[in-house]
Amino acid sequence: MKLSTPRWWYLRESRIAPVTRLLLTPLSWIWAAATARRIAGGRPFDPGVPVICVGNLTVGGTGKTPVVHEIARRLEGAVLSRGYGGSLAGPARVDPAQHTAAEVGDEPRMLAGDGLAVWVARDRAAGARAAAEAGAPVIVMDDGHQNPDVAKTLSLVVVDGETRDDEWPFGDGRVFPAGPLREPLARGLARADAAIVLLPADLDEADPELLAALAAVPVLIARLTPTAPPPPGPQVGFAGVGKPWKVERALRAAGCELADFWPFPDHRAYDEALLQQLADRARQFNAGLVTTEKDWARLPAAWRARVVAWPVRAVFEDEAALEVVLAGANPRLTPPTPGPAASAPRPSPQDG
Repeated sequence: MKLSTPRWWYLRESRIAPVTRLLLTPLSWIWAAATARRIAGGRPFDPGVPVICVGNLTVGGTGKTPVVHEIARRLEGAVLSRGYGGSLAGPARVDPAQHTAAEVGDEPRMLAGDGLAVWVARDRAAGARAAAEAGAPVIVMDDGHQNPDVAKTLSLVVVDGETRDDEWPFGDGRVFPAGPLREPLARGLARADAAIVLLPADLDEADPELLAALAAVPVLIARLTPTAPPPPGPQVGFAGVGKPWKVERALRAAGCELADFWPFPDHRAYDEALLQQLADRARQFNAGLVTTEKDWARLPAAWRARVVAWPVRAVFEDEAALEVVLAGANPRLTPPTPGPAASAPRPSPQDG
């Protein structure tokens, strides 16, 4: 059973759910210690080609997958994913005509459906080896900032830049399960070469306080931008992602006439009974059904014609700054002169 992301994780005020936070804090100490020990004891495998890790400092909900898509597209590289939620252990290259999300995971299935070379492997080192042997010039590793199994040429962390309604990407600074952080913030940033702050399309600028919290690394700003308008007319929306409330907010901001919205846990599987409930709800409002591309990848084939996938992509505000950062991992790129938004990545110890 998949659990929904607690929204109180992302509130700065520790007075929200204080008893729960207190009870979970000892477990967070154990989690942080185990993570640090695993990273320190890692023996990273070098696949012989550059590896760009696009990871998280927090548990889900940052918009990491669109960033992976954009970087892999630019570099014509292969994506390496653990294939969360899929049954295949791998290493296996995802074939969108043959593989389902239940086999390879929703994100790999979605990325492969957009024409990218995508590999899934529970053993990341074996997956990196397979991708390199198949001719990948660059590997873009989806997630794995805390994974020491593969040597990283460049480590990027994606940060949710939406700080409205007292939301803060790092909550009150506690580590999972007492908060959203995978490890203490300073420790995670120490291994990062740059941070990518992902803003919703309707937010004017990044929170200066958030940029100050990330001052230890170069910061790139990107926007989660719709590539098409929402479907016209009344809609019942649904999403099983890390922060489903952000999908609802984004649809409304884009002008979608949402009659209702159903949030689900991340990677939720949609069976016939649940989809019929959604269809019945839409019928009550004489509405259509709309969801994210990631959720759409998990739908049974018979339902895809009945649900609209609303596409978004990550658009970087400073293209030159992005090229500077990526040039540190790809010798085929000639770095332009760094602009004020970012500088060339600093050397950092490899955590794998």
